[in-house]
Amino acid sequence: MGSRLSIAAGLVAGVIVALVLLVAFIFVGPDPGQPRASASASAPPAAQASGAPSPSALPSGGSGSPGASGSGEVPNFHVGEPAPSLIVPQVGGGTIDLVVLKGQPVWINFMRTTSEPSKAEFPLMQGFADRYTEQGLVVIAIDIREDEETVLAFAQGLDSTLPLGLDTDGAAQQAWGAFALPMHYWIDKDGIVQDAASDGIGAETMIRGLTKILPGVEVTP
Repeated sequence: MGSRLSIAAGLVAGVIVALVLLVAFIFVGPDPGQPRASASASAPPAAQASGAPSPSALPSGGSGSPGASGSGEVPNFHVGEPAPSLIVPQVGGGTIDLVVLKGQPVWINFMRTTSEPSKAEFPLMQGFADRYTEQGLVVIAIDIREDEETVLAFAQGLDSTLPLGLDTDGAAQQAWGAFALPMHYWIDKDGIVQDAASDGIGAETMIRGLTKILPGVEVTP
């Protein structure tokens, strides 16, 4: 009789322990220290299909802020693709239309006057524009969400004569994915984006981009 009671007591104790473990699992859940899978960004499918480098593979030549809006969105470089449409008002009157410029090598810079890298880049851009104008090079700066007076004063303060476009509503920035300002695109005479860079660049990166859209030209600082 005593042995039967011992067996029964053991079974009851086992059931109680199992219930306690089950309740603990339900209310406490998995070990909070257990590692979890993390999300990671990858190059856009279009870039992978075209063999274009991912944003991280393109050197920026310096540090900069995330985007004009601080969104931190990953820029779309469009390398190897036809350049998106670009039609914006030009400072001083008229319109900048990328279609009209087809047949010429074009360097487009999306920027803001409050960007320190933009202030450093403009004199370099102006120098390249002056040196290679005979090769048909067109260098354009597109300001994001600022008024004409502000942009004009910025250019005059740097003695720049580059054509300036006004993307007052940010539509062009969205279409191009130009979030990590300043952003640069080098487009060949056939309208294909051959190189791009962002977040502040130097002369070396500028030469690299220009070499790709000025075939046969020795580009110098």
